[in-house]
Amino acid sequence: MSRCGRRVSQPTDGPLAGPRGPQPVTFVTEARRAIVGLRDLLPGPRDYTGLRRTWTGDVMAGVTVAVVALPLALAFGITTGLGAAAGLTTAIVAGLVAAVFGGSNVQVSGPTGAMAAVLVPIIARDGPDAVLVVGLMAGALVLIGALLRIGRYLAFVPWPVVEGFTVGIAIIIALQQLPNLFGVAAPKGEQALAVAALTVREAVTSGQVASVAVAAVTVLVMLLVPRLGRALPGSLIAVVLATVVAEVLAPEVARIGAMPATLTLPRLPSVSVADISPLFSAALAVALLVALESLLAAKVADGMADTGRHDPDRELFGQGLGNLIVPLFGGMPSTGAIARTAVNVRSGARTRLAAITHAVVLVVILLAGAGLVARIPLAALAGVLLVTAARMVDPWNVRAILRATRRDAAVLVVTAVVTVLFDLILAVEVGIAVAVVLALRAVAQTAILSPEPVGADRVDADRESDLLAARILTYRLDGALFFGAAQRFLAELTAVSDVRVVILRLSQLQVLDATGAQALSEIIAELEQRGITVLLKGPSPEHLRVMRAVGVIDALSDERHLFVALDDAIAHARSHAARLPAQVAPG
Repeated sequence: MSRCGRRVSQPTDGPLAGPRGPQPVTFVTEARRAIVGLRDLLPGPRDYTGLRRTWTGDVMAGVTVAVVALPLALAFGITTGLGAAAGLTTAIVAGLVAAVFGGSNVQVSGPTGAMAAVLVPIIARDGPDAVLVVGLMAGALVLIGALLRIGRYLAFVPWPVVEGFTVGIAIIIALQQLPNLFGVAAPKGEQALAVAALTVREAVTSGQVASVAVAAVTVLVMLLVPRLGRALPGSLIAVVLATVVAEVLAPEVARIGAMPATLTLPRLPSVSVADISPLFSAALAVALLVALESLLAAKVADGMADTGRHDPDRELFGQGLGNLIVPLFGGMPSTGAIARTAVNVRSGARTRLAAITHAVVLVVILLAGAGLVARIPLAALAGVLLVTAARMVDPWNVRAILRATRRDAAVLVVTAVVTVLFDLILAVEVGIAVAVVLALRAVAQTAILSPEPVGADRVDADRESDLLAARILTYRLDGALFFGAAQRFLAELTAVSDVRVVILRLSQLQVLDATGAQALSEIIAELEQRGITVLLKGPSPEHLRVMRAVGVIDALSDERHLFVALDDAIAHARSHAARLPAQVAPG
């Protein structure tokens, strides 16, 4: 390509350099690389650096976390409909596996409110046995994600989306506690809001005041205990006191009931292709939640502890392995638990021994205290989860997002509403889609098209030069010319009149996609048809490649109308304008 007789050289190296450029990456290459890197995902001595110095603090932290985790594990198991034993089994098995194989030194894993909210409609639709298949598939999906090293990419989920589905899940958890709160049987249904409405209607005629009173005692104690000492296990103290009150004053209140005094022996499920296909979307939702919540909890732990940053891919590996194993013992899918992880760090945990100790203590409780656990009122666990749901939502974070921009506020609200009305997987999809669309709209609005008459910043000695300058107009395109801004640029530029030559300055253009290049081609074609010559100045090599592919250069009236320097372009424009007739025919 020439520019007023001079050759515009093409790049001889870099991504457009042909055979010397980077070779294409195939799926086989990525798979081989993932297998070779498997050893990086496995445990090693480095996981327990400094254990001789910190082991006493780790053990005490583990005991503390176990005390906090016990009522939550029981409550989440009951909420899903799988039973208290399933929740406790999950905290033990998944907590132990994720502690050993995960990517964080202080992460504590187990059943969570978010997972319970996702599992309730699955169980209502497909039955309790479906959780076994869903858990196995979800564990396998998370393991595959770890091998393919996708952990780092989940960090790109926008903060308003995370906070939005956290708010939505908190609302769902609170709604799911209404049957145990009022002491009535839970109506059948998948949609939490509809089931809650039926529960309230049933409670009006047959609700138990005693259940409400037990739940109220639990909530009140959980709110008061932290004022006495933040290190006190408020949820456990509240459950113990509520159980005592129920034994003395309200024996009719429903209890957890008999529990096995040992872990269930593992069993392999009988799974067929017919079982897998209809449950795949549910497994995908569970896998997504496992990955998102676990990595979020690990990130929170990084900010609280100085034990080193977590490895996101290894964290997925540990969580995937835990979720692959725990269904065999009758447990439910698990994730990293933010609240329990925070308690672990605040209690002095430094290594994985703390989370391992937490699992061992829960085993001891299961073996020695199953009879006592069976007497815990369901209303007390409902009170625990009502407080937990409220504490899931960080008011400061929500206010910050709502006050930041209308775009962020819209993403949070939409994600929360879709979570409550539909499900988590759809909420994340919709939230990310809304965030992307609004972000692209904002980027498109930053794109600037600035007209610059040639005579505005040049000193010319004679009137003839001024007249020539009046026939020339330069436009500087700044920012991004992509599908979001293409139509606006097209409308503005094609409205040009009363000039002979238009110079488009492209050196400050940062983004150009195929749609933007096509709009540029249409702009050139329309202006050329109206007798207005278009000159292009300064496109980058990458943008020039896109323009050639789309046909922008072919739309120019002469291939020499591509320039590197603005002075050369203006000189050519003056020469060209001087040869044109005084008037330009309208298009």
